[in-house]
Amino acid sequence: MTEPKSSGAPAASTNAATPKRRFGGTPAQIMTALKFYKVLAYATGAMLLLLVVELVLRYAFSSVLVAGGTNSITGESHGFGLVNVDGGAMAITGGVNLSTMVLIVHGWMYVVYLIADFRLWTLMRWPFGKLVLIALGGVVPFLSFIVEGKVHKEVLAEVAANPKAGKRY
Repeated sequence: MTEPKSSGAPAASTNAATPKRRFGGTPAQIMTALKFYKVLAYATGAMLLLLVVELVLRYAFSSVLVAGGTNSITGESHGFGLVNVDGGAMAITGGVNLSTMVLIVHGWMYVVYLIADFRLWTLMRWPFGKLVLIALGGVVPFLSFIVEGKVHKEVLAEVAANPKAGKRY
């Protein structure tokens, strides 16, 4: 005939057992940041692999990839292909050095990758060490693909486990 006083006690015990998770944005913002991060992780990883190939060509075979230009010795036009670099100079003038373009594009793509990392890290409110580990994914060949897979699964799991943790404006 007396009502149990269970209305307050179980709620307090479940709150104490699981700490309250808060994100730096809404789940929609987190999913958008995750998509942006995923695209940049794959693009940066692919450019890093091209960079490794370019460095092997440059330092192991003393060659660079050139499109267009003319051979300064014979006067013939150069289409597309590898050109030997002797003492820092190549025999092709006026062409586009695609090896240098790979270096430049990868460098700027890595900067945008770091922005994507920072955006996701900020929204998820992870510790600083996690940002450093994610950023290293764009430095070691093939690591960006592995890190992206783990980060993607972790973000989806955390957002699904904490549906009301998003910051509302």
